[in-house]
Amino acid sequence: MKTAIIALFLLLASGVAPSIGSTKTGARLSTHSYGRAFRAGSLPVAPVKIVIDKSEYELHVYDTKGWYASYPVVFGLNPMDDKKMEGDRRTPEGSYEIVAKRPHEKWARFLALNYPTKEDLAKFNQRKQRGEIPARATPGGGIGIHGTFEHEDFVVDRYKNWTNGCISLKRDDVADLYRYISVGTPVTIRK
Repeated sequence: MKTAIIALFLLLASGVAPSIGSTKTGARLSTHSYGRAFRAGSLPVAPVKIVIDKSEYELHVYDTKGWYASYPVVFGLNPMDDKKMEGDRRTPEGSYEIVAKRPHEKWARFLALNYPTKEDLAKFNQRKQRGEIPARATPGGGIGIHGTFEHEDFVVDRYKNWTNGCISLKRDDVADLYRYISVGTPVTIRK
């Protein structure tokens, strides 16, 4: 108990606060920074890339100097599964890029990804040939990075996977990311 209290104190002193959420396997303790976790307060130096880690529920931004920022995120249903077809509400895994940016009336900001890619279509067709998905299924589209509904940032804190396959950040976090991420930024989504 004493060790846990000391560890908690050290986390709080470092500006990182623990949040408790739940997953399929039960409660988890994660350390997410309140607000934004940035290196030295300056803008990232191009080239910039985004890595989304589904198992850690985090979106990381890297630039030429290395790590730049991290944000907590949530996904579609069954976050550890790859997207198979339209309507399965799963978040795809692979290599993408930001193809468009726009304000969004429901989710604050939307950064569109180029899903489905050639690789996604190849996986989709293989799954269809193996009978894993219905013959009439389509791969879907419209996947992106966006905020939560207004007054619902708590879904990120509680690890509630609610999207139709997109990656969701808190509203302030997606607004901040939107500020410095440009069209053409590579995005990797992995387990």
